[in-house]
Amino acid sequence: MRRLAATVSVLMAAGLTWAGDQTVDRHALRARVLEQAPTLRATVLDLALSAYDRAVASGDVCRQRLTIIDYELPSWTRRMWVIDVPTSTVLHHEWVAHGMGAPAGSGGDLEHLHSVSNRRGTRKSSVGLFLTAETYVGRHGRSLRLDGLEPGFNDAARDRAIVLHGADYVTAGRARDRLVGRSWGCPAVRPKIAQRLIDDIAGGSALWVYYPVRRWLTTSRFLVPTETGSSG
Repeated sequence: MRRLAATVSVLMAAGLTWAGDQTVDRHALRARVLEQAPTLRATVLDLALSAYDRAVASGDVCRQRLTIIDYELPSWTRRMWVIDVPTSTVLHHEWVAHGMGAPAGSGGDLEHLHSVSNRRGTRKSSVGLFLTAETYVGRHGRSLRLDGLEPGFNDAARDRAIVLHGADYVTAGRARDRLVGRSWGCPAVRPKIAQRLIDDIAGGSALWVYYPVRRWLTTSRFLVPTETGSSG
């Protein structure tokens, strides 16, 4: 593990991203992804790639796919991207719901996320790096469990039942009318795409959720160099 961590550190310094038995030029990957996903903000992609590299270095990620959710964007925009890292291909570009908050929601604003939480009962979304885990069948059909890898920010995800699932309040029509609904903290997607998306990312890939939380951005071990960073 130390040898792998050292190798990934060298790759990051050289502008490379680890992809199984091969390396991918970070600059080329970045350019290809942004060409396919012009609404993905470059600064958000850069942070996500850094988090991905460090997750690979720590041995947390075993499937070479990266899902990015930018919750600073409004819900009627397609703010989720799934990237196949070895081929630099954007596999999915989707709408995704955010948490409503509790008990009465966040000011009745369907479009924007206003705060995040790692606590039970808040019905809020969480930020940070998640590892996709196993699937199960629940109230929303076949769904995907997520394990939060960042103490204090998302590590209560499994206990809170924060999962990726399909939801009938996420549709192209609702997005067009700016009426995408809100979840109880789960990243909910269109039912039409849910099963294919789950198959494409389940079983050990990285899912990274962005929202401008200063404490997280300045302390996350996946974003801050280990010499100065902490685990939360």
